[in-house]
Amino acid sequence: MAENYISRKDRIIASAIEIISDSGISALTTKNLAAKENMSEALIYKYFGSIDEVLVEVVEFYFKYDNMVRKSSLSKEGGYIDKLRYYLETYAEYYDNYYAIATFMLQYEELLHNIDTRERISSCITERIKFIEDLFQNAIDNNEIKGNISASELANNVTGITMSHILVRRIEYHSKSFKQEYMANLEKWFELLKV
Repeated sequence: MAENYISRKDRIIASAIEIISDSGISALTTKNLAAKENMSEALIYKYFGSIDEVLVEVVEFYFKYDNMVRKSSLSKEGGYIDKLRYYLETYAEYYDNYYAIATFMLQYEELLHNIDTRERISSCITERIKFIEDLFQNAIDNNEIKGNISASELANNVTGITMSHILVRRIEYHSKSFKQEYMANLEKWFELLKV
């Protein structure tokens, strides 16, 4: 019943995300998308001019909430590590609730080689890492954490931890949620950084 309220274009994007999650970006073809949506390939072109346009929309969908999550994080009470924790927890919850979208982080490299998605994916990754770096720098400046590792290195480490957790969940069964395992790991890591 809820599907009746979702536009056909949005359903195509959701199906594209599932195809990428299940089989990788190379499996995203009009033929596979049409089969998943139970429609003709010709009908796909009614909504999108090419499969690359679908991919661009998928990238836009993936980064859709970034600005809102950043603003919400900055408005949280507490120190900068609390703001960072909120930011990371929000994404962990998002990935828990939308398993297919979590694997999108593992596709960054391939998306950087696609002429249609390169600029957008590059700017969004840069914005995310810069936001995390700024939170770490403010935490260092406010004596919340040690300054023996640069904010830039810390931001890259957090990004690496995120990608590692997503990858491991793709290949192994886990009884706990992504958020539980991921945040438990980060809490241990934050403890090591405390002044």
